[in-house]
Amino acid sequence: MPKLRKWTAYRSLEPAYTRRSKFRKKAYIKVNPQRGVVRFIMGDQSPKVFKFSLYLRSAKDLQLRNFAIEAGRQCGNRILEKEAGKLGYRMQVRVFPHHVIRENPLASGAGADRMSTGMAHSFGKPIGLAARVLEGAVICQVDVDEKNLELAKQSLKRFSSKLPGKCYIDVIDNVRKAKL
Repeated sequence: MPKLRKWTAYRSLEPAYTRRSKFRKKAYIKVNPQRGVVRFIMGDQSPKVFKFSLYLRSAKDLQLRNFAIEAGRQCGNRILEKEAGKLGYRMQVRVFPHHVIRENPLASGAGADRMSTGMAHSFGKPIGLAARVLEGAVICQVDVDEKNLELAKQSLKRFSSKLPGKCYIDVIDNVRKAKL
């Protein structure tokens, strides 16, 4: 598998010109890369209302690659599933990687000038997907009862450690909100 570029190459929210057409010949992007995120909802999927909802929010505008989202999901879910059990929480990834990331690879090393095409057709080939996240947008939501509140905070902190950029956690009391 080829080496991944650093996040800094894809972090900005540049305007997308990723044209997809129902006619393959007219589409700029011929093939969509695989999504990468396996599941978006984990834990108790019944309509049960938990006492607390915790939101992991982005501190600034950025793009999250699908690898980072999946790594954070696995890390955060592992803590909750191990300690709270499969029915003691509900975790939902709220961002969807849809933006196609492209790369125009250039050859380097001896004799690269004869092999490289340079910037002749620099649209690039699709190499992955990213989710576009605006400042304050919810990346992940965890619903728990009061006994698992600290565990959920720890889980979201671990989730955010796998993501590029800064995140913060909002805690919302669903019982108090329902009374208002």
